[in-house]
Amino acid sequence: MKSPNTDAYSMILEAIDVGKYRPGDRLVESELAERFGVSRTPIREALQRLETQSLLSRDGRSLIVASLGHNQMSELYVVRSELEGLAASLAARHATDEEVRILREMVEDDNALMNDPTALARANRRFHKQIHLASHNRYLVQQLDLVHRTMALMTDTSLSAEGRGEIAQAEHAAIVTAIENHDGETAGKALREHISVAFMTRLKQDAERRQEEG
Repeated sequence: MKSPNTDAYSMILEAIDVGKYRPGDRLVESELAERFGVSRTPIREALQRLETQSLLSRDGRSLIVASLGHNQMSELYVVRSELEGLAASLAARHATDEEVRILREMVEDDNALMNDPTALARANRRFHKQIHLASHNRYLVQQLDLVHRTMALMTDTSLSAEGRGEIAQAEHAAIVTAIENHDGETAGKALREHISVAFMTRLKQDAERRQEEG
């Protein structure tokens, strides 16, 4: 059974991840306690934990959802690419037949979500998490969990870009095929390229947003 502290942390993180709280939004202890139906103590401890993980930052005496600058985002994608590639390589070596079937079923099921970027983004996270678990390396999974928590600070999903959903799904299918074939080199390369394309898509989205704001 999860503790109230863990539940409060997970609920706030999920709210950030789905965009209920966006970078720059102020998080108020009393409001969060009321929203999530828990006491202020676990909320306070969850906020302290999120601040320690750099998901929240200080604005005077207030805590706000942190934002990622261009350089921070670039650094995050470099680390993500290498760790995800390693996870795919290890999955090609260690994944069970059942785990490979689950990955294949995920790709097939997710094809039905092409017109819903938000749902596809959630499914995308599940797919990547399944690869992490299939690596059968607990330390790698822990590091990737940290990377993906930080990804929650990005305001939009790259899957909302026109045509990106179809391309991403084809990339996922190729990654699963390589894992199924126990081809670690190809699996790792395919996943790193998948992350690279996602990063380029996000850079284009940011450039377009800046142009609109300017």
